[in-house]
Amino acid sequence: MKADPRLAVNLAGIAMRNPLIAASGCYGYGFDYAAWVDPAEWGAIVVKGTTLRPRPGNPPPRIVETPSGMLNAIGLQNPGVEYFLETISPRLNALGCPAIVNIAGETIAEYRAVAGLLDGAPGVSGVEVNISCPNVQCGGISFGCDPAVVEELVRQVRGAYRGPLLVKLSPEAGSLTEVARAAERAGADALSLINTIRGMVIDVEARRPVLENLTGGLSGPAIRPVAVRAVWEVAGAVSIPVVGLGGITSAADALQFILAGATAVAVGTANFVEPYAVREIKAGLLGYLAKNGLKHYRELIGAAKT
Repeated sequence: MKADPRLAVNLAGIAMRNPLIAASGCYGYGFDYAAWVDPAEWGAIVVKGTTLRPRPGNPPPRIVETPSGMLNAIGLQNPGVEYFLETISPRLNALGCPAIVNIAGETIAEYRAVAGLLDGAPGVSGVEVNISCPNVQCGGISFGCDPAVVEELVRQVRGAYRGPLLVKLSPEAGSLTEVARAAERAGADALSLINTIRGMVIDVEARRPVLENLTGGLSGPAIRPVAVRAVWEVAGAVSIPVVGLGGITSAADALQFILAGATAVAVGTANFVEPYAVREIKAGLLGYLAKNGLKHYRELIGAAKT
């Protein structure tokens, strides 16, 4: 597929045709949408969360639509890293764009083990560390809430994985900038933000939560202002690239994140509504460049003024 050089970017060592990334959890392993959109239209695809052992996920119902978004409580359902390496990894080069593997765990040791197994795996261009998971060794508190824990986790993963390393930040951290700096100190090559925000929907007739898990992660346009603010703050606090995500449905949405300081942007929930979202957003970005006489979208990174 012919790429437009005005959108090309190297993200933490990952060469991408454009700054648009399919967000983890919303695009499977990249093959499911191929009937509608060539995966090579993306700059990169982050495949669904992968853990050390297979996970069945949470019982249904585990998705519910909300105003301008959705709640999901999938529970990191996946077949485990061994299956991934045997069955999925060898196919990833056929996507035609870089594949980044999102990893998760319940202990730091599990994160390190998964990262080590992915080191040098075929088709894997990078790893994205999901630090929003509950740390079972610390009473179920999210890894991403404590800068010291984040620093140790990322340092351990960095020691096991030599390729490009992204860390996906939780918006529920007490100080997102401190967590971001901790990840940078420990060796992260880039940061992704934000992950979903916990929420709940109650069925007023049944008088009980709709999700069997009670709560789920809120995504979609409803969280976009929170995400843009987070990218603005973190991009100004670290020297490594930031990937902005949270409610992007159009080129204008993507531009908000880029102007706030994001080097690349990830599109998630929008893919459920519009499978051609990547194509439309890309065209909108090129139109914006032409309208404003710009040679490359990099001229827009962090260009918002106060």
